[in-house]
Amino acid sequence: MLHFRKYHGLGNDYLIPQAPMATPEVIDEALVRRVCDPHYGLGSDGILYGPYPPDSVFFQRLGIPEARYAFRILNPDGSEAEKSGNGVRIFCRYLHDCGLVALHEDFTLATLGGPIRCRVENPETAIRAEMGRLSFDSALIPVVGPHREVIREKFVIHGEELEYCAVTIGNPHCVIPCPQGVSKELACHFGPAIECEPRFPHRTNVQFIAPADHHAIQAEIYERGAGYTLASGTSACACAAVAVKLGWCDSPVTVQMPGGDLTIQLTEDFAATQCGPVHFIYEANYYD
Repeated sequence: MLHFRKYHGLGNDYLIPQAPMATPEVIDEALVRRVCDPHYGLGSDGILYGPYPPDSVFFQRLGIPEARYAFRILNPDGSEAEKSGNGVRIFCRYLHDCGLVALHEDFTLATLGGPIRCRVENPETAIRAEMGRLSFDSALIPVVGPHREVIREKFVIHGEELEYCAVTIGNPHCVIPCPQGVSKELACHFGPAIECEPRFPHRTNVQFIAPADHHAIQAEIYERGAGYTLASGTSACACAAVAVKLGWCDSPVTVQMPGGDLTIQLTEDFAATQCGPVHFIYEANYYD
């Protein structure tokens, strides 16, 4: 039996198993699939596993000594994500609910995608996270081919030529500009093929964006390892960066997603900060 808490950020929901810090791993890929299944398990966009304290093997492997805690992000297909914007806000709320971080306290979390500096300003409505600097560098994303910035390139998916930009914020993203508009149907039609396109050796998250005004865009998201999702924090950062890079918007950029809006502040060198809500849903026992 495992005890879970469930939270969502803009409709992007995660489960967190409640286990003492430094407890040996109790979750494997098969269990993640069962727990996240909406019919046979609790149903979720993923599992956040932690916190790992500084003396744990996982924490030390990340090499981020300034962090307070580390945590893992497990996709519903059992794969592991480097970083999640909604996930980090949810994990901050969880740490606050458990009394491990204080209100208005600055602290750093360690992830596979790098350090994230955080602050819980209001546990329901305003959790701030400095997500790091975005890069269009093909070697860092990664994207196969010569070393370059991956801007306005083209590929053919399902017989249609699409323009895309690729970017990383610790995890890979492929953003498709769609001036004519975006929809769930568009994301679900092209997303699975783009996620596994051979030019992305680590697979990729996929976003479709349309301009709204000079400080806002609309976005639909197909998430690597999870499928169609209502919202994503790292995807919102990637969408905002591409909108600024293409001259559609100036910072700050409000990314309008089906789950809700997230405003992304970008510096001139594309360092991104997000601030958004997190809501507690329930806690439950899962009997495997």
